[in-house]
Formats: sequence, C-alpha cells, structure tokens
Amino acid sequence: MANRSKEGTVLEAKKSKLKPPPLFKVMLLNDDYTPMEFVVIVLQKFFAMNQEQATQVMLMVHREGMGVCGVYPYDIATTKVEQVGSYARKHQHPLQCLMEET
Repeated sequence: MANRSKEGTVLEAKKSKLKPPPLFKVMLLNDDYTPMEFVVIVLQKFFAMNQEQATQVMLMVHREGMGVCGVYPYDIATTKVEQVGSYARKHQHPLQCLMEET
C-alpha cells in the first residue's frame, strides 16, 4: 500500500515478518535413585500426561537415559524445569530436569 506525502514522494508500507519464538525441549534424566513411580507422578502432575503416556516416557528415561516431556516456549519450559526440580527436592529425589533449544 503506497501513501503520498505533500511533497509528492511515495512512501511504501513495509510488512514486517514476525518470527515465531524459539521452542525448548524439556527432558528428564535417568538416575539410579528416583523411583519409577515418582517419575510417572511428575509426568502426570507437571506435563498433563495420562498414566499410559507417563509410563511410556518414564520407560524411555529408564532405558535410554533421558526422555522428552514436552516442547514449550522459553518461559514455560523454564517454569516446568524449576517446578520439577523443586518437587523432586521436596520429596528428596535427585531427579534432574533440563531444557534445550530445539
């Protein structure tokens, strides 16, 4: 869309392209001390998974050393990592939760 100013010059509106925000994977790491049942509870409580989904992710964490819980914008991913860490410490488990950019 072009606009004319009083001096006769033409100004063109420039469309700006918004880039979507970067996304971050939130992951749980395996350890030898956190019970599998606790991991399932964490996945249900903080990642809104049902029993079957939580069990599948827990088994992935157990077998492969880590499992992806979800992909979120930075602020949400940070909050989830902090919530899981705090909850694990409160229940005296060394469960590690971290995030990385996709």
